[in-house]
Amino acid sequence: MSDATTMDDADAILRTRGVSGELGAWVVGVAFGRDGKGCFLALGDGTVRLGALDKAPGDWASLEAHDGACLSMVADGVSGVLTGGDDGRLLRTDAEGQVTELAKYGAMKWVDHVAAHPSGLRAATVGKAVHILDGKGGALKTLTHPSSVGGIAFDAKGKRIAAAHYNGASLWFVNSKEDKPRFLEWKGSHNGVAISPDGTHVVTSMQENALHGWRLADGQHMRMSGYPTKVKSFQFTAKGKWLATSGADCVVLWPFFGGGPMGKAPTELAGGDGVPCTALATHPQHEVVAAGFADGLVLMTDVATGKVVPLAAPGRGPVSAIAWHSNGSQIAFGTETGFVGFADLSKRP
Repeated sequence: MSDATTMDDADAILRTRGVSGELGAWVVGVAFGRDGKGCFLALGDGTVRLGALDKAPGDWASLEAHDGACLSMVADGVSGVLTGGDDGRLLRTDAEGQVTELAKYGAMKWVDHVAAHPSGLRAATVGKAVHILDGKGGALKTLTHPSSVGGIAFDAKGKRIAAAHYNGASLWFVNSKEDKPRFLEWKGSHNGVAISPDGTHVVTSMQENALHGWRLADGQHMRMSGYPTKVKSFQFTAKGKWLATSGADCVVLWPFFGGGPMGKAPTELAGGDGVPCTALATHPQHEVVAAGFADGLVLMTDVATGKVVPLAAPGRGPVSAIAWHSNGSQIAFGTETGFVGFADLSKRP
Protein backbone atom coordinates (compact mmCIF):
# COMPACT_ATOMS: atom_id res chain seq x y z
CA MET A 1 0.00 0.00 0.00
CA SER A 2 1.54 3.23 -1.13
CA ASP A 3 0.85 5.26 2.00
CA ALA A 4 2.46 2.69 4.31
CA THR A 5 5.39 1.23 2.40
CA THR A 6 6.91 4.67 1.89
CA MET A 7 7.92 4.51 5.54
CA ASP A 8 11.54 3.62 6.18
CA ASP A 9 11.06 0.28 7.92
CA ALA A 10 7.71 -1.49 7.73
CA ASP A 11 9.06 -4.28 9.97
CA ALA A 12 10.19 -1.94 12.76
CA ILE A 13 7.40 -2.92 15.18
CA LEU A 14 7.93 -6.64 14.64
CA ARG A 15 11.65 -6.26 15.08
CA THR A 16 11.56 -4.11 18.23
CA ARG A 17 8.31 -5.22 19.88
CA GLY A 18 7.61 -8.72 18.63
CA VAL A 19 8.69 -11.88 16.92
CA SER A 20 8.15 -13.27 13.44
CA GLY A 21 9.07 -16.27 11.35
CA GLU A 22 7.87 -19.25 9.33
CA LEU A 23 5.61 -22.07 10.55
CA GLY A 24 5.51 -23.99 7.28
CA ALA A 25 1.75 -24.27 6.77
CA TRP A 26 -1.21 -22.05 5.88
CA VAL A 27 -2.38 -20.05 8.92
CA VAL A 28 -6.13 -20.72 8.97
CA GLY A 29 -6.94 -18.77 12.13
CA VAL A 30 -5.50 -16.65 14.92
CA ALA A 31 -7.16 -15.99 18.28
CA PHE A 32 -6.38 -14.90 21.83
CA GLY A 33 -8.10 -16.44 24.85
CA ARG A 34 -10.88 -14.25 26.26
CA ASP A 35 -9.23 -14.49 29.68
CA GLY A 36 -6.08 -12.93 28.22
CA LYS A 37 -4.14 -16.19 28.36
CA GLY A 38 -2.66 -17.65 25.21
CA CYS A 39 -2.13 -16.69 21.60
CA PHE A 40 -3.34 -19.53 19.37
CA LEU A 41 -2.78 -20.22 15.68
CA ALA A 42 -4.60 -22.93 13.73
CA LEU A 43 -2.72 -24.32 10.74
CA GLY A 44 -3.63 -26.15 7.59
CA ASP A 45 -1.48 -29.09 8.69
CA GLY A 46 -3.89 -29.79 11.58
CA THR A 47 -1.72 -28.40 14.36
CA VAL A 48 -2.45 -25.63 16.82
CA ARG A 49 0.54 -23.46 17.74
CA LEU A 50 0.90 -21.51 20.97
CA GLY A 51 2.41 -18.11 20.22
CA ALA A 52 4.96 -16.56 22.57
CA LEU A 53 6.73 -13.21 22.54
CA ASP A 54 9.90 -14.61 24.11
CA LYS A 55 10.47 -17.34 21.50
CA ALA A 56 10.97 -17.46 17.76
CA PRO A 57 7.92 -18.98 16.00
CA GLY A 58 9.95 -22.05 15.10
CA ASP A 59 10.20 -22.78 18.84
CA TRP A 60 6.52 -22.29 19.64
CA ALA A 61 4.67 -25.27 21.08
CA SER A 62 3.05 -27.35 18.33
CA LEU A 63 0.00 -29.34 19.41
CA GLU A 64 -1.32 -32.27 17.38
CA ALA A 65 -4.98 -31.44 17.01
CA HIS A 66 -6.78 -32.48 13.81
CA ASP A 67 -6.06 -35.50 11.66
CA GLY A 68 -6.06 -33.42 8.51
CA ALA A 69 -6.49 -29.67 8.19
CA CYS A 70 -7.82 -27.14 10.67
CA LEU A 71 -10.69 -25.40 8.92
CA SER A 72 -11.84 -22.87 11.51
CA MET A 73 -10.95 -21.36 14.87
CA VAL A 74 -12.50 -18.97 17.39
CA ALA A 75 -11.87 -17.90 20.98
CA ASP A 76 -13.88 -20.11 23.32
CA GLY A 77 -16.36 -18.67 25.80
CA VAL A 78 -14.09 -18.14 28.81
CA SER A 79 -10.62 -19.34 27.85
CA GLY A 80 -8.82 -21.26 25.17
CA VAL A 81 -10.03 -21.74 21.61
CA LEU A 82 -12.30 -23.97 19.55
CA THR A 83 -11.19 -25.49 16.26
CA GLY A 84 -13.04 -27.43 13.60
CA GLY A 85 -11.33 -29.78 11.17
CA ASP A 86 -11.84 -31.89 8.08
CA ASP A 87 -11.64 -34.92 10.37
CA GLY A 88 -15.17 -34.15 11.59
CA ARG A 89 -14.08 -33.14 15.10
CA LEU A 90 -14.71 -30.08 17.26
CA LEU A 91 -11.78 -29.52 19.62
CA ARG A 92 -10.94 -27.19 22.48
CA THR A 93 -7.34 -26.16 23.19
CA ASP A 94 -6.30 -24.32 26.35
CA ALA A 95 -3.33 -22.10 27.11
CA GLU A 96 -1.53 -25.00 28.82
CA GLY A 97 -1.59 -27.01 25.61
CA GLN A 98 -4.36 -29.44 26.56
CA VAL A 99 -6.46 -30.53 23.56
CA THR A 100 -9.94 -31.88 24.31
CA GLU A 101 -12.44 -33.37 21.88
CA LEU A 102 -15.90 -31.85 22.40
CA ALA A 103 -17.70 -33.58 19.54
CA LYS A 104 -17.08 -35.95 16.65
CA TYR A 105 -19.47 -35.73 13.72
CA GLY A 106 -17.96 -38.37 11.45
CA ALA A 107 -14.74 -38.86 9.51
CA MET A 108 -16.31 -37.67 6.25
CA LYS A 109 -17.88 -34.59 7.83
CA TRP A 110 -16.15 -31.20 7.82
CA VAL A 111 -16.52 -28.76 10.70
CA ASP A 112 -16.29 -25.67 8.51
CA HIS A 113 -17.28 -22.94 10.97
CA VAL A 114 -17.24 -22.48 14.74
CA ALA A 115 -18.58 -19.80 17.07
CA ALA A 116 -18.59 -19.21 20.82
CA HIS A 117 -20.12 -16.79 23.31
CA PRO A 118 -18.82 -15.69 26.75
CA SER A 119 -21.86 -17.36 28.33
CA GLY A 120 -20.35 -20.71 27.38
CA LEU A 121 -22.50 -21.44 24.34
CA ARG A 122 -20.70 -22.94 21.36
CA ALA A 123 -21.72 -23.72 17.81
CA ALA A 124 -20.24 -25.74 14.97
CA THR A 125 -21.40 -26.26 11.39
CA VAL A 126 -21.40 -29.55 9.53
CA GLY A 127 -22.98 -29.29 6.11
CA LYS A 128 -26.54 -27.97 6.51
CA ALA A 129 -26.52 -28.38 10.31
CA VAL A 130 -25.55 -26.00 13.09
CA HIS A 131 -24.83 -27.90 16.28
CA ILE A 132 -25.30 -25.95 19.53
CA LEU A 133 -23.31 -27.04 22.60
CA ASP A 134 -23.23 -25.85 26.20
CA GLY A 135 -20.26 -24.78 28.28
CA LYS A 136 -19.49 -28.37 29.27
CA GLY A 137 -19.50 -29.58 25.68
CA GLY A 138 -22.90 -31.20 25.89
CA ALA A 139 -25.13 -31.16 22.81
CA LEU A 140 -28.14 -28.85 23.20
CA LYS A 141 -29.79 -28.90 19.79
CA THR A 142 -29.20 -29.11 16.05
CA LEU A 143 -30.54 -26.42 13.71
CA THR A 144 -31.06 -27.57 10.11
CA HIS A 145 -30.89 -25.28 7.09
CA PRO A 146 -31.98 -25.61 3.45
CA SER A 147 -28.37 -25.71 2.19
CA SER A 148 -24.81 -25.84 3.49
CA VAL A 149 -24.05 -23.19 6.06
CA GLY A 150 -21.49 -20.60 4.98
CA GLY A 151 -20.94 -18.88 8.33
CA ILE A 152 -22.36 -18.46 11.85
CA ALA A 153 -22.37 -15.75 14.51
CA PHE A 154 -23.88 -15.27 17.97
CA ASP A 155 -25.29 -11.88 18.86
CA ALA A 156 -23.72 -9.89 21.69
CA LYS A 157 -26.14 -11.26 24.30
CA GLY A 158 -25.88 -14.89 23.16
CA LYS A 159 -29.64 -15.10 22.70
CA ARG A 160 -29.61 -15.48 18.92
CA ILE A 161 -27.43 -17.13 16.33
CA ALA A 162 -27.34 -16.25 12.64
CA ALA A 163 -26.41 -18.68 9.89
CA ALA A 164 -25.61 -17.73 6.30
CA HIS A 165 -26.64 -20.09 3.49
CA TYR A 166 -27.97 -20.14 -0.04
CA ASN A 167 -30.60 -17.45 -0.70
CA GLY A 168 -30.11 -15.63 2.60
CA ALA A 169 -29.62 -16.13 6.30
CA SER A 170 -31.55 -17.67 9.20
CA LEU A 171 -31.78 -16.01 12.61
CA TRP A 172 -32.59 -18.35 15.50
CA PHE A 173 -33.38 -17.85 19.18
CA VAL A 174 -31.02 -20.29 20.85
CA ASN A 175 -33.22 -21.10 23.85
CA SER A 176 -36.53 -21.23 22.01
CA LYS A 177 -38.60 -24.33 22.68
CA GLU A 178 -39.89 -24.23 19.12
CA ASP A 179 -37.03 -23.89 16.65
CA LYS A 180 -38.41 -21.70 13.90
CA PRO A 181 -35.96 -19.19 12.45
CA ARG A 182 -36.57 -15.76 11.04
CA PHE A 183 -35.59 -16.15 7.40
CA LEU A 184 -33.75 -13.20 5.89
CA GLU A 185 -34.08 -13.66 2.15
CA TRP A 186 -31.82 -12.46 -0.63
CA LYS A 187 -31.05 -14.53 -3.72
CA GLY A 188 -27.56 -15.90 -4.10
CA SER A 189 -24.93 -17.73 -2.09
CA HIS A 190 -24.08 -16.22 1.31
CA ASN A 191 -20.70 -17.23 2.72
CA GLY A 192 -20.24 -15.38 6.01
CA VAL A 193 -22.33 -13.50 8.57
CA ALA A 194 -22.05 -10.85 11.28
CA ILE A 195 -24.52 -9.31 13.71
CA SER A 196 -24.06 -5.68 14.74
CA PRO A 197 -23.05 -5.16 18.39
CA ASP A 198 -26.46 -3.64 19.21
CA GLY A 199 -28.28 -6.53 17.54
CA THR A 200 -30.14 -4.36 15.04
CA HIS A 201 -28.52 -5.50 11.77
CA VAL A 202 -27.38 -8.73 10.14
CA VAL A 203 -24.82 -8.62 7.32
CA THR A 204 -23.63 -11.42 5.06
CA SER A 205 -20.83 -11.74 2.52
CA MET A 206 -21.77 -13.22 -0.84
CA GLN A 207 -20.25 -15.40 -3.52
CA GLU A 208 -20.37 -12.39 -5.77
CA ASN A 209 -18.27 -9.35 -4.88
CA ALA A 210 -20.77 -7.83 -2.45
CA LEU A 211 -22.24 -7.75 1.03
CA HIS A 212 -25.92 -7.82 1.87
CA GLY A 213 -27.58 -6.60 5.04
CA TRP A 214 -30.94 -6.50 6.76
CA ARG A 215 -32.23 -3.97 9.28
CA LEU A 216 -34.13 -6.23 11.64
CA ALA A 217 -36.66 -3.66 12.84
CA ASP A 218 -38.37 -3.44 9.45
CA GLY A 219 -36.56 -5.91 7.18
CA GLN A 220 -34.99 -3.13 5.12
CA HIS A 221 -32.40 -4.49 2.70
CA MET A 222 -28.90 -3.04 2.49
CA ARG A 223 -26.84 -3.67 -0.62
CA MET A 224 -23.10 -3.03 -0.32
CA SER A 225 -21.38 -3.67 -3.64
CA GLY A 226 -18.66 -2.35 -5.94
CA TYR A 227 -15.85 -4.60 -4.68
CA PRO A 228 -13.25 -5.81 -7.19
CA THR A 229 -12.83 -9.12 -5.32
CA LYS A 230 -14.79 -11.25 -2.86
CA VAL A 231 -15.15 -9.97 0.70
CA LYS A 232 -13.38 -12.62 2.78
CA SER A 233 -13.17 -10.67 6.04
CA PHE A 234 -15.55 -8.16 7.66
CA GLN A 235 -16.13 -7.01 11.22
CA PHE A 236 -17.96 -4.26 13.08
CA THR A 237 -15.96 -1.75 15.08
CA ALA A 238 -16.28 -2.04 18.86
CA LYS A 239 -19.36 0.16 19.25
CA GLY A 240 -20.87 -0.79 15.90
CA LYS A 241 -20.42 2.59 14.23
CA TRP A 242 -18.61 1.15 11.22
CA LEU A 243 -18.44 -2.15 9.34
CA ALA A 244 -14.85 -2.70 8.20
CA THR A 245 -14.42 -4.95 5.18
CA SER A 246 -11.78 -6.47 2.92
CA GLY A 247 -12.31 -7.06 -0.80
CA ALA A 248 -10.76 -3.88 -2.21
CA ASP A 249 -7.26 -2.40 -2.40
CA CYS A 250 -8.03 -0.57 0.85
CA VAL A 251 -10.03 -0.98 4.04
CA VAL A 252 -13.65 -0.19 3.16
CA LEU A 253 -15.80 1.11 6.04
CA TRP A 254 -19.57 1.31 5.76
CA PRO A 255 -21.35 3.71 8.16
CA PHE A 256 -23.90 2.10 10.48
CA PHE A 257 -25.05 5.32 12.11
CA GLY A 258 -27.50 8.02 11.09
CA GLY A 259 -29.80 5.54 9.36
CA GLY A 260 -27.23 3.05 8.13
CA PRO A 261 -25.21 2.69 4.94
CA MET A 262 -27.93 2.97 2.29
CA GLY A 263 -27.39 5.95 0.03
CA LYS A 264 -24.04 6.74 1.64
CA ALA A 265 -20.57 6.30 0.24
CA PRO A 266 -18.17 4.17 2.27
CA THR A 267 -14.96 5.51 3.76
CA GLU A 268 -11.75 4.11 2.31
CA LEU A 269 -8.54 3.88 4.31
CA ALA A 270 -4.97 2.68 3.76
CA GLY A 271 -4.86 1.71 0.13
CA GLY A 272 -4.63 2.72 -3.45
CA ASP A 273 -2.09 0.62 -5.34
CA GLY A 274 -4.24 -2.28 -6.50
CA VAL A 275 -3.27 -4.93 -3.91
CA PRO A 276 -6.42 -6.42 -2.30
CA CYS A 277 -7.04 -6.43 1.44
CA THR A 278 -7.52 -10.09 2.42
CA ALA A 279 -8.00 -10.10 6.22
CA LEU A 280 -8.76 -7.59 8.95
CA ALA A 281 -9.62 -7.23 12.62
CA THR A 282 -11.14 -4.27 14.43
CA HIS A 283 -9.66 -3.08 17.73
CA PRO A 284 -11.63 -4.25 20.80
CA GLN A 285 -11.95 -0.72 22.26
CA HIS A 286 -11.00 1.94 19.70
CA GLU A 287 -11.89 2.75 16.10
CA VAL A 288 -8.70 1.24 14.75
CA VAL A 289 -8.47 -1.49 12.12
CA ALA A 290 -5.60 -3.91 11.56
CA ALA A 291 -5.52 -5.09 7.96
CA GLY A 292 -3.53 -7.57 5.92
CA PHE A 293 -3.09 -7.57 2.15
CA ALA A 294 -2.48 -10.05 -0.64
CA ASP A 295 1.20 -9.08 -0.85
CA GLY A 296 1.79 -9.77 2.86
CA LEU A 297 1.69 -6.18 4.09
CA VAL A 298 0.06 -5.73 7.50
CA LEU A 299 -0.85 -2.31 8.86
CA MET A 300 -2.95 -0.52 11.42
CA THR A 301 -5.11 2.46 10.54
CA ASP A 302 -7.05 4.94 12.65
CA VAL A 303 -10.57 5.53 11.36
CA ALA A 304 -10.86 9.13 12.59
CA THR A 305 -7.50 10.43 11.38
CA GLY A 306 -6.62 8.01 8.58
CA LYS A 307 -3.15 7.60 10.09
CA VAL A 308 -1.43 4.40 8.98
CA VAL A 309 1.20 2.47 10.96
CA PRO A 310 2.85 -0.51 9.24
CA LEU A 311 3.29 -3.75 11.16
CA ALA A 312 4.86 -6.04 8.56
CA ALA A 313 6.41 -5.48 5.15
CA PRO A 314 5.10 -7.12 1.96
CA GLY A 315 6.62 -10.22 0.41
CA ARG A 316 5.48 -13.08 2.66
CA GLY A 317 2.29 -14.26 1.01
CA PRO A 318 -1.38 -13.22 1.33
CA VAL A 319 -2.44 -12.46 4.91
CA SER A 320 -5.02 -15.08 5.91
CA ALA A 321 -5.71 -14.35 9.60
CA ILE A 322 -5.28 -11.52 12.08
CA ALA A 323 -6.49 -10.92 15.65
CA TRP A 324 -6.23 -8.50 18.57
CA HIS A 325 -5.79 -9.42 22.22
CA SER A 326 -8.87 -8.43 24.25
CA ASN A 327 -6.93 -5.61 25.92
CA GLY A 328 -5.94 -4.19 22.55
CA SER A 329 -2.24 -4.17 23.33
CA GLN A 330 -1.15 -7.29 21.44
CA ILE A 331 -1.73 -8.39 17.87
CA ALA A 332 -0.91 -11.51 15.86
CA PHE A 333 -1.29 -12.46 12.21
CA GLY A 334 -0.47 -15.21 9.73
CA THR A 335 -0.27 -15.75 5.98
CA GLU A 336 -1.13 -18.45 3.47
CA THR A 337 2.57 -19.31 3.16
CA GLY A 338 2.97 -19.83 6.93
CA PHE A 339 4.66 -16.58 7.91
CA VAL A 340 3.52 -15.29 11.31
CA GLY A 341 4.03 -12.19 13.42
CA PHE A 342 3.20 -11.45 17.06
CA ALA A 343 3.75 -8.01 18.60
CA ASP A 344 3.24 -6.16 21.89
CA LEU A 345 1.96 -2.61 21.32
CA SER A 346 1.60 -1.55 24.95
CA LYS A 347 3.16 1.69 26.12
CA ARG A 348 6.65 1.42 27.49
CA PRO A 349 8.08 3.45 30.37
